[in-house]
Amino acid sequence: MSTIELKKLTFGFGNQTQLLFDQTNLIIDTNWKLAVIGRNGRGKTTLLKLIMGAYPYQGSIIHQTAFNYFPQPIKNRTQLTYFVLTEQNDIESWRIEKELNLLQADPNILWRPFDSLSGGEQTKALLALLFSDDQHFPLIDEPTNHLDQRSRQQVAKYLKTKNQGFILVSHDRSFVDEVVDHVVAIEKQQLMLYQGNFSVYEEQKAIRDNYEIEQNKKLKSEISRLKQTAAEKAEWSRGRERDKYGKPNVKGSGAIFDTGAIGARAARTMKRSKTLVNHMEQRIETKEQLLKEIETTDSLIMNVKSSYHRRLLVVENLQLGYDNQALFQPISFQLEKGQRIALQGPNGSGKSSIIHYLLGTFSGQARGSVDLAQNIPISYVRQNYEDNHGTLPEFAQEHHLVYEELLNNLHKLGLERQVFENRIEDMSMGQRKRVELAKSLATPAELFIWDEPLNYLDVFNHEQLEQVIKLVKPTMLIIEHDETFLNNVATQVIKLHGE
Repeated sequence: MSTIELKKLTFGFGNQTQLLFDQTNLIIDTNWKLAVIGRNGRGKTTLLKLIMGAYPYQGSIIHQTAFNYFPQPIKNRTQLTYFVLTEQNDIESWRIEKELNLLQADPNILWRPFDSLSGGEQTKALLALLFSDDQHFPLIDEPTNHLDQRSRQQVAKYLKTKNQGFILVSHDRSFVDEVVDHVVAIEKQQLMLYQGNFSVYEEQKAIRDNYEIEQNKKLKSEISRLKQTAAEKAEWSRGRERDKYGKPNVKGSGAIFDTGAIGARAARTMKRSKTLVNHMEQRIETKEQLLKEIETTDSLIMNVKSSYHRRLLVVENLQLGYDNQALFQPISFQLEKGQRIALQGPNGSGKSSIIHYLLGTFSGQARGSVDLAQNIPISYVRQNYEDNHGTLPEFAQEHHLVYEELLNNLHKLGLERQVFENRIEDMSMGQRKRVELAKSLATPAELFIWDEPLNYLDVFNHEQLEQVIKLVKPTMLIIEHDETFLNNVATQVIKLHGE
């Protein structure tokens, strides 16, 4: 057994005002299958890079381990896949072929140009390379991107049966549940270790959060009582201050008491009162420092327009294809008000093509019929949104959005306020995805069409979307590979089968 030990790790990027990690400690057993989870921007990938020594930091990271990182950077994507994989790694082809077989991928992809492979095939090739080397400890960053549900299940089974430990970053809850036995959550600049999978983490975190919420309630109640008492004592002290000057008689002929004695006694009483107030203020400050910051997410707002249409879409024997080659067998379904239909199928089976056909942007051949309610407003989350550009005010104006509603959802989705000033084309892919999603949420619509909405989003965003969908019950057509999300929001699943 070997370990990776973090001692008083402190790190933040120079352009950020807040540290990502502050005096945090953690010991990782390299036999663990460990998932790192947390909000986007909290430092999951950065933690992997720090462990590899990619950034300078304060504190110490102690280990006797050599690391391999997924995904490996690709220098020349036009080369044969085998040469792409072995350009920086002297690994025999039979080792990679063995891992590809375990991943249920065709080993012949090694002899095709890397850029000709599908996203799923590229992922499997890079994973096969990662585990062909048993001399290095794997650090795996988002392996489920571009994988359909079947491929995710294949990769999950592959990782689950590995005797080797690893550290995994993934936002797919079902996937994490399948493959890990420990979870590290990045919370409040600290690393919190949980033994078990994602479901165990959620249960334990809920118990801890509920306990801390109850403790916060008690502390806030006590703080409120102390503040009230301190205010009363302060007012009483001010009353004694006035007593120093004595009281006039009824006829206004001057003081009838010994004002010197009264003043001295009032001064002593006032001094004791002020000491008591200061003591209470110190107690209040101590109590306030005990208040816990609970990791919470705010509820999103979805601009659903009421529809008088009972049935918004009817699809009968629809079949799409290119060059007289059908993508899938004919399908038929109806989408009624309040229903949420999910389209499922392997990568390349034609799911997005159906959406393009509905929106009038499909360039291939079509058979069958589609009846979409006329002139209904549609809100669309695109799988490819790289053409979004400009400042957020310009973007809101271009898409006829209420700017405040766009910013409100962006902030709730975890986009930092300082990013609001950036141009969209200068944002990270995760930030740009949030802009695309916030646009859809703010667009008044009777029908919401979402094509892989969860890419680049963290598990907290997944839960936010699930909550708002279950609350407002919009009419939706969804393409998504995340099984947990679909189980929680879809009212019907339509599976596409190859021709």
